[in-house]
Amino acid sequence: MSPGLPPVRLPAPSWEGSSRAARIYRAALAALGPSRWWPAETPLEVCVGAILAQNTSWKGASRAVENLLARGVMDSPRALLALPLEELEKEIRPSGYFRQKARRLRIFLEWLQGECGGGVEGLARLPLEEARRALLALEGIGPETADSILCYGAGKLVFVVDAYTRRIGGRHGLFDPKLPYEEIRAWFEARLPADLALYREYHALLVRIGAGWCRTRPSCKGCPLSRFARPGLP
Repeated sequence: MSPGLPPVRLPAPSWEGSSRAARIYRAALAALGPSRWWPAETPLEVCVGAILAQNTSWKGASRAVENLLARGVMDSPRALLALPLEELEKEIRPSGYFRQKARRLRIFLEWLQGECGGGVEGLARLPLEEARRALLALEGIGPETADSILCYGAGKLVFVVDAYTRRIGGRHGLFDPKLPYEEIRAWFEARLPADLALYREYHALLVRIGAGWCRTRPSCKGCPLSRFARPGLP
């Protein structure tokens, strides 16, 4: 991992608060254990994975990342950009929408090269709001992808909201699931201690709960959060 960046994998922190959000966190952590998420070895791998994970399962995105690692091009944005477009598309095909994602990935990598000194370290040095605005201005990078890159790749204190976050929060009475992305992000950031490891772990636990139980059609039996569910909520 590059010097100056916080490690991608941090120990799962405790949170002794009495709020409903804190109790949900502790219940999930006690049942599932630390997540060690994001599953990547370098900040660049996090960023690439976040873009490839758009509109697909993590399994497909992970296979695409593994293909790039096997090609030996994940050392730097420069190495990835040196891969011809047709070959990049071939390697990331398992992630779906591979032509669109190849173009978006190259746009992001060219931005890293031109505006961030060629690496995620440069992105990490930018103030959070400046970095976030710049990412959101890039083609195909929305709030969830930008915040995944910032939180897990650049070590910025920003909470990632995804479909699981929205669904679990709604079904367990934390907030209105129809709220805009930015309002749900602000809801978490106003309540969680300012702790990067906690931000990462909470989001990761929600992903695991969502994938295992809180799907579109929930399967509440055995869910670590079943006692928090609000009757009658979708």
